[in-house]
Amino acid sequence: MSPWICTLSLALAAATRAAEEPPPPPANAAPAKESWSLDLTIHDFGIGIGNSKHIDGLRLNFRDVAPFTVHGINLTIWTPADPAGGEVNGLALGVPLTGAKLVRGLGVGIGVGVSEKLDGIGVGILGLGSGGALRGILAGGLGVGAGSDIDGIAVGGLGVGCGGNVRGIIIGGLGAGCGGDVTGIGVGGLGIGAGGRITGIFLGGLGVGSGGGVDGIAVGLLGVGSGGDVRGIAVGGLGVGSGGTLRGLAVGGLGVGAPTIRGITVSLVAGGQDVRGAVIAPAFFEVKPEGQVTGFSLSAFNRIRGEQHGVAIGIVNYAESLHGLQIGLLNWADNNPSGLKILPVANAHFD
Repeated sequence: MSPWICTLSLALAAATRAAEEPPPPPANAAPAKESWSLDLTIHDFGIGIGNSKHIDGLRLNFRDVAPFTVHGINLTIWTPADPAGGEVNGLALGVPLTGAKLVRGLGVGIGVGVSEKLDGIGVGILGLGSGGALRGILAGGLGVGAGSDIDGIAVGGLGVGCGGNVRGIIIGGLGAGCGGDVTGIGVGGLGIGAGGRITGIFLGGLGVGSGGGVDGIAVGLLGVGSGGDVRGIAVGGLGVGSGGTLRGLAVGGLGVGAPTIRGITVSLVAGGQDVRGAVIAPAFFEVKPEGQVTGFSLSAFNRIRGEQHGVAIGIVNYAESLHGLQIGLLNWADNNPSGLKILPVANAHFD
């Protein structure tokens, strides 16, 4: 063959390849996602290797980089490049990490992460997290976290937290808390906290706190506090406090206080504005100005800077307006006639 024919043939072949090949991407373009897969399936049932889009059976991949759906087992080596694109119904197993948009069933790995929701059982040796909800039985070596709600049982080596509500049982080695309400049982090595209301049984190594209120049993080795009402049994090593009403039994090592108290209060020091029930405060009990107490109080110094209705027993008893009985060494009823205002042993005023 003559040289010029060979040259012409090579030129035509090069031109054909150039026409068939797509133009190169711009220099600043993002690299295209790999989407290769080897599907050993019949009607999607079988084994998929790589970024298989739909597998009913076993799917094996190094790292998920494209949307997929699995009914069965999804085994990966690394977290997905696009966690919003995958759905696993069955077992999501990571060696060491796994993740998906949605997992229904069982998610297991050194780390487990879902962008939307996990329904079932999630176990992360280091941690378990979701941008959305977590529902089921959840365990994270360091922690468990959700962007919205947690429903079920969640255990975190260091902590458990969520941005929404909790319904179930949460246990955090250091602490547990949420931005919304907690309903169920909560245990925190250091503390339990919620931005909303907590309802159930709660134990905090240092304290239990709620922005919305407490219903049930709350025990804090240092204290229990709420910006709202506390109803039930509240026990604080140092104290118990409420920005609303304390209703039930409140026990504080050093102090108990709330604007309104209904029930039984036991503490070294206690105080309120409107108190009804029984108060045992060995050191000091005070009712704020223009307040009142109705019931029984026992303290070294009962200082009622308002109305007392009932019985006060102490070393020194003072009532701005007495409507009942004082028993102690010194009893001062400011609304009694002159000469009867201050008496030893006992003083009384009955309307």
